Amino acid sequence: MNKLNRPKRVQIISALVEGNSLRATARMCDVAFNTVLKLLPEIGTVCAEYQNRVIRNLSCKRIQCDEIWSFCYAKDKNVPSALRGQFGFGDVWTWVAIDPESKLVVSFIVGDRTASTAKVFMEDLASRLANRVQLTTDGHRAYLSAVESAFGSKRRLRDAR
Repeated sequence: MNKLNRPKRVQIISALVEGNSLRATARMCDVAFNTVLKLLPEIGTVCAEYQNRVIRNLSCKRIQCDEIWSFCYAKDKNVPSALRGQFGFGDVWTWVAIDPESKLVVSFIVGDRTASTAKVFMEDLASRLANRVQLTTDGHRAYLSAVESAFGSKRRLRDAR
């Protein structure tokens, strides 16, 4: 099996970062479409490792959280009954926490729109922050217990001092 050399990988990643489609990137970089597709999971893994290692102990003052709806395969109402209820088929939500000053995506998670996903998301966010922040959300009910679980109440924080 052929391996892409470093300059070719950089060329492909640069084209993708600039917003080119997969097919356009393959044409511009003179590689097969499947070569670009096979590189994507590697890029994702490296980016996730980098974010988990570096995005820590942040001194953000404000964080804005929201969920972005999308679907995989088909919208929930159109998913065949044999695939219904399996993650990756139907509605998928990307939960995102952004520092509005720097535009840094502090934390994100892909999952459903339930309280359990909100809890995992908020706990990850809390683990990346060095101090208390002003947290802004859209008021989705799942945030209520998730924020309390991850950040605690004012009373508990005061008692810990």
